[in-house]
Amino acid sequence: MGLTAAAAVALAVVLDAAVGEPPTRVHPVAWFGRLVAPFDREWTHPLAVGASVALVLPFAAALAVGGLVALAGRIAPELAAAVAGLALFAASSRRMLLREARAVVDGTETDLDAARGRLRSLAGRDAADLSAGQVRSAAVESAAENLADGLVAPLLAFAVGAFVSLPVAAGAAAWVKGVNTLDSMLGYREKRVGTPSARLDDAVMWLPARLSALLLAATTLLPGAVVRARSHAAAPPSPNSGWPMATLAAVLGVRLQKPGVYDLPLGDAFPTVAESRRGVRAVGTAGLLAAALAAGVVAWS
Repeated sequence: MGLTAAAAVALAVVLDAAVGEPPTRVHPVAWFGRLVAPFDREWTHPLAVGASVALVLPFAAALAVGGLVALAGRIAPELAAAVAGLALFAASSRRMLLREARAVVDGTETDLDAARGRLRSLAGRDAADLSAGQVRSAAVESAAENLADGLVAPLLAFAVGAFVSLPVAAGAAAWVKGVNTLDSMLGYREKRVGTPSARLDDAVMWLPARLSALLLAATTLLPGAVVRARSHAAAPPSPNSGWPMATLAAVLGVRLQKPGVYDLPLGDAFPTVAESRRGVRAVGTAGLLAAALAAGVVAWS
């Protein structure tokens, strides 16, 4: 089973490199988002509704994905690996993240207004008044945070689940993606229905965020970056996102900031275009290392 699971990880990596993202109309995460959307409103008992949503919807996604892999396994192990690889591909993202981050960084040189607009695909913030340096800061921060959310977390869940079975591995990756999607849609302070989803996401992302920081330090051969980041990791409101963001700031020797929310002064200035591009490359390399480690782990499962 280990080699079958490793083949699934390899297929997910190849598909991401070749395709990037499935079209929205057939993307399972988009389907999941349509299930979540009706709950994004006012409720008489928002916490009870939110807790039910956080418990039921990601589990339902995991059950559906795991069931498909199990059904495929009854036909042929190769088919099970293919379905699991497709599930992991849908639950993770590297190419699109890097493409959007590079586009925003490059745009700060050629068309700042366009870069501000495109930043919305990476970071949910008003960029209208941001300087070019602040836009690059936001792109670098978002790339680091999404390394944990969009790649390390589903890969870690898949690797852990593979020690049980391939259906459990695929289901675990889908569950993590479901939790993360709920948080991105509902987990805002003004939405009490999203509070349970946000707290669940905080718990689920605790380890992936810290592993992402270690991966960034490892791929840049700067192990001391994690040590330097430690005293700044608690600056963002999230208990997790500060770790990869502060580590990447330490790697680059720059300042990253979300005005009025947090400041990560691990350098004197916001990243230049060259520094931002180096940061995006570091995220991409860390993502490949995460996939290679996941494949290695599951091969022994």
